[in-house]
Amino acid sequence: MARYFNGKEVELLAPAGTFEIFKAVIESKCDAVYFGGPVLNMRMMRKGYNLSHEEIIEALNIAHTMDKKVYITVNNLFSEEDVEEARAYLRFLDTARPDALIVQDMAVLELIREMGLNLPVHASVMMNVHNLEMIHALKELGVSRVVTSREMDLQTAKLLGRQSGMELEYFIHGDMCSVHGANCYFSSQVFGMSSNRGKCMKPCRWDYRIKRDGYVFPAEYPLAVKDMFMYEHLPELIESGITSFKIEGRMRDKDFMVMLSNSYGDAIDRYIDDPLGFDRTQDSKDLHNNRKRDFSTAYAFGKPGLSNINRRYEGTGKFYSTGKVFSTPTAERELSAERVMELRGRMAEDRRSTLNNPELAVRVNNMEQARLVLEMGVDSLYLPGDVFEPDRPFTKQDIKDLGAVKGHTKLYLGLPRMMNELHFDQYDHLLNGERLPIDGLIITNLGAIRRYRGTGYPMMGDANLNVYNHLSAGLYAGLGLTKLTVSPEMTLEHFATFTSHSDLSLEVVVHGTPALMYMEHDLFENTEVMEPIGEEDNQYVRNEVLVLKTDKGENPVYRDQYGRCHLLFAKELCYLPMLGEMNGLGIASFRIEGQTYSIEELRTIIAAYQAAMDGTKPEDDLLGGLKPVYAGYTLGSLQFN
Repeated sequence: MARYFNGKEVELLAPAGTFEIFKAVIESKCDAVYFGGPVLNMRMMRKGYNLSHEEIIEALNIAHTMDKKVYITVNNLFSEEDVEEARAYLRFLDTARPDALIVQDMAVLELIREMGLNLPVHASVMMNVHNLEMIHALKELGVSRVVTSREMDLQTAKLLGRQSGMELEYFIHGDMCSVHGANCYFSSQVFGMSSNRGKCMKPCRWDYRIKRDGYVFPAEYPLAVKDMFMYEHLPELIESGITSFKIEGRMRDKDFMVMLSNSYGDAIDRYIDDPLGFDRTQDSKDLHNNRKRDFSTAYAFGKPGLSNINRRYEGTGKFYSTGKVFSTPTAERELSAERVMELRGRMAEDRRSTLNNPELAVRVNNMEQARLVLEMGVDSLYLPGDVFEPDRPFTKQDIKDLGAVKGHTKLYLGLPRMMNELHFDQYDHLLNGERLPIDGLIITNLGAIRRYRGTGYPMMGDANLNVYNHLSAGLYAGLGLTKLTVSPEMTLEHFATFTSHSDLSLEVVVHGTPALMYMEHDLFENTEVMEPIGEEDNQYVRNEVLVLKTDKGENPVYRDQYGRCHLLFAKELCYLPMLGEMNGLGIASFRIEGQTYSIEELRTIIAAYQAAMDGTKPEDDLLGGLKPVYAGYTLGSLQFN
């Protein structure tokens, strides 16, 4: 079965959570169905969901008899322990012959190549594909379709599709996230449950208050976005060249999914049959009356702002697939001596016979911090691509000035975490002109590797590449990265196993307040359009810093020069007591995220880490006299096994 408009294929893609739901949905007016198997997918939280091997085989037979397609989600990040299971599962899928796999981890591409399998691959929304270079790079790696970033508008999708020739898949209905795909680490740091491994505990749905400038604002659920609803905009979707119209809902019930699929399928058929006479609103009211949350077109026609934030049923649990609340506000766990001893003992088990001479790196936010780092003789200085307000981005002259006095310190230029075509144009001009006095680039996305590997600047991968196993690390190394930052989501066992078996140069973020959430959604808009309901000072950061507040703590939010928001830890990550054991696992570099600290605070932190690395820190003092600047210290995801 296939639909066409002006010679272009239009595919309606519906989800199924169980075999029973699949049998009903495949009979509806969809062209294809996607579901997960028993392992390695992003919907592992609900008992009794996903299909067995036998059900996958039967589902494929049913669908192909009806001339419909089946896509199977193998779309979470793999730990080292998952790799052998993935090999066996991919061998099975190769014999089952699905029409494609939907994948997040680069390890899947590496396994398919290594094992000589014939499995078409679609890039999951969790790959966060958001620029032309990423699409070209994925095509070169064998990917045949891309599920676009949730923040991509239709005009950008139209441009990228035409310029790349790649099939694009676009979410048209269902549950959305407020955070860029695979850039949310809140669940893993607070619960040890990774949102990139199918176990998100939904902290975006908590009841927060916003504070700024000493005032409290009445933003009840400021991260809770509405459901996507593109039913009335099917003509614009078709005109943009989108190949596959994707409905979200693998955890939804059967009757609801059949209703959605039939409604959208009927509307597509009506438009194809009579585009001029097409009634956009026919059956729209029925969909609205059966909604789980309120509706939005999200980023399809530009940044939606506060109109994208949901109120319906938030906090009641009614909108969840299970009818239960996933989680309630929970504090980040406090660093304890007992847990540190456990971590040190476990890491020591995989100690290598030869140790590195590890380096210290510091990421800064302004020239004053940068000069301090050089003054203290730190091994590497990182200039970010995303600079927190009120500081301004580093200029070319700033880079030259720092390069002239950097001495033995290596100077790295970071790229923006999300790069659109304008950003590439700007960095092209900067990096292809006169030689900059930098020692390398900090790479944040696959497209930037492809674009800048010929410039002659060494490239290292930042944390948001989410490197979680040796296969993805090896693929990135093969593409030209000389160093990789370990995924910030690794629990103890995953961290120890991966790092002890990797031959690549690895860096770990050991101190600071890294971003738990990175989003296009502008939380500052709440403070600009709402009237305050009270007065209250921030507990740990300056009043001019926006914070999200629950009864369990306050998370600061910084906005960068592009208007994107970075929600940070409430506590400070601190791995100071474990540097020796991490060195024993082969970690080549330790990074301090220093962007939010004052000069004196940063000086104290750098000195403490230098003393620990030099062996001059008192052995009987766990933290070398270091005191937290913010709400305390945490071990982040290493709190969990």
